[in-house]
Amino acid sequence: MKPYFYRNILFETITMKKYIFLSFLFGLMVIFAIAQEKINVVVIGAHPDDCDIDAGGTAIQFSESGHNVLFVSVTNGDAGHHKKGGGALAKIRTAEAQEAGKRFGVKYIVLDNHDGELMPTLEIRLNLIRLIREWNADIVIGPRPNDYHPDHRNTAILIHDAAYMVIVPNIAPDTPPLKRNPVFLYTEDRFQKPTPFQADIAVDISEVLDQKIYAMSAHKSQFFEWLPWTSGRLDEVPETEEARIDWLKNWRKPRLNDKIKQSLAKWYGEEKTKSIEYAEAFEICEYGRRPSEEEIRKLFPMINQ
Repeated sequence: MKPYFYRNILFETITMKKYIFLSFLFGLMVIFAIAQEKINVVVIGAHPDDCDIDAGGTAIQFSESGHNVLFVSVTNGDAGHHKKGGGALAKIRTAEAQEAGKRFGVKYIVLDNHDGELMPTLEIRLNLIRLIREWNADIVIGPRPNDYHPDHRNTAILIHDAAYMVIVPNIAPDTPPLKRNPVFLYTEDRFQKPTPFQADIAVDISEVLDQKIYAMSAHKSQFFEWLPWTSGRLDEVPETEEARIDWLKNWRKPRLNDKIKQSLAKWYGEEKTKSIEYAEAFEICEYGRRPSEEEIRKLFPMINQ
């Protein structure tokens, strides 16, 4: 009886060790699979450079972590200049967007709609629905509908009208629908009426700000010509590229207000927030999926680092 008893104990011990090892191995595989899961992000702006300004730092962090980011400019920017215009300007701005996309590490698409004349038509809405579906978007980011520029407002309407419809099979049936509505987010703005921006999510971009500014500087016709001209600062623009990038950083670096600081403290903790210099903030759009705090942390893994 004793040899049998010992053999039985030995068998159970070996079996248990195998079970523990296999469980450990399975756990590692699950963790690895989660770590390898790609997050698909679509950022939509009215003009080439809008995505860059509003979400460029966040996009860099997604891209550097191996996730997929698509920038979409709904217009071709063919009116945004004081000396150039039309098709020639559209080509310049598309080329600038492609260079910026390389620097950000994202894919950049410029749609062929006229700058300053954008309307929320069914055709453009369907195009955006297709793009969101093709990218299999988890997150869609764009402007709020209250803004000084009609193209910005109408881009927001187009995004609103695409939300939910991206899961409806009979809408744009040539492109398979998404299985669930993405999380739709607004980018930060300073407009107060009818309602001020709400910083539901804030992302620390302090470590990538210089890279963001460098990528933005690819839009030479905008940041060193057109926008300085509209603000009466054209004579301030430096001559050399290095000086221009420093000048652009000083001009376009994001400022932290109290609401964004409160949001940063929620996501990063009070202590870490003290060292954060720059951030990008987002408001959850009610027309998309309503994520829990746990899901937000999964969708924005940089918050947990």
